[in-house]
Amino acid sequence: MRELFILRHAKSSWDDPALSDFDRPLNHRGKEDAPMMGKHLATIGVDPDLIVSSPAKRAKKTAKIVAEKLGYDPQKIVYSETIYEASPQSLLYLVCQFPENAKRVMLVGHNPGLTQLANILGDITIDNIPTAGIVAIAFDTSKWEEACRMKGHTLFFEYPKKIKEKGTK
Repeated sequence: MRELFILRHAKSSWDDPALSDFDRPLNHRGKEDAPMMGKHLATIGVDPDLIVSSPAKRAKKTAKIVAEKLGYDPQKIVYSETIYEASPQSLLYLVCQFPENAKRVMLVGHNPGLTQLANILGDITIDNIPTAGIVAIAFDTSKWEEACRMKGHTLFFEYPKKIKEKGTK
């Protein structure tokens, strides 16, 4: 069994037009949503063996915040240039290369690639993974090389607005 957690970075700031897209930080909402999602994921038992993130500033910060809430050492996050502005095919190739000793992997990155990846690998259709949203997909195989070539079972699709709505009921 393999589990893939596809996490889109939290909401980023557009306040400084001089910053490159790569260097945009999280905005106020992103700084609130990332820890909230991390806490929620910890509550439902998400426990990745490996976190792989885009090196873009907003993705790195999201990965670090979520890792801390999950009890995952942020120093062990692996940053891959491949994830930034990646096509779904590039992301699939990356999934195929995940180490076999990591049964549960969290991939932190950007749209539209992440939503497309979730639709290729999962068994539900998702229009858009919102910022700080996460899709979990399980694969009935012991090899990532096989998981990246098959349809998995979508375990959940969570995002900040949905979590906040649950909390008010």
